[in-house]
Amino acid sequence: MDHIQFVYTFGMEESEVEERLRSEAAGVLSLADDGTAYGVPIHHYYDGESLYFRLGDDDHSKKLSFVETTTEASFVLFGVEEPESWSVLVTGALRKLSEAERESFDAATINDRFGPFRVFDEPIDDVELAMFEMEIESVTGRRTSRP
Repeated sequence: MDHIQFVYTFGMEESEVEERLRSEAAGVLSLADDGTAYGVPIHHYYDGESLYFRLGDDDHSKKLSFVETTTEASFVLFGVEEPESWSVLVTGALRKLSEAERESFDAATINDRFGPFRVFDEPIDDVELAMFEMEIESVTGRRTSRP
């Protein structure tokens, strides 16, 4: 271990964590089904209390099948800007928004908060969106020390 490089990390201030959650566009949402994990790169929106995600809603969605079996999801944002790095890890239950709640996310709001929706080999007219809220249980922010 004498030749392995190490760097110390420190907890981020709450304001720094909040800024990362608000300003970063995308991270990785991790879901689980029994012993199988599934990580999905995804855009998010943070309103100061909850994280929101939009997923394609169809009968063949692997993501949605994992959402249904996940008790506690995790979402990670991270960046490496040598010589510094940082990460924010959020955990909580996912809840599909009701139709009434979904109405607060009209097309203009979705475009503004989430950017373009990535579509894979399916007609745009067939794409339905489902909105999910992560009810935040824990948030941890870490960063390397500044030289």
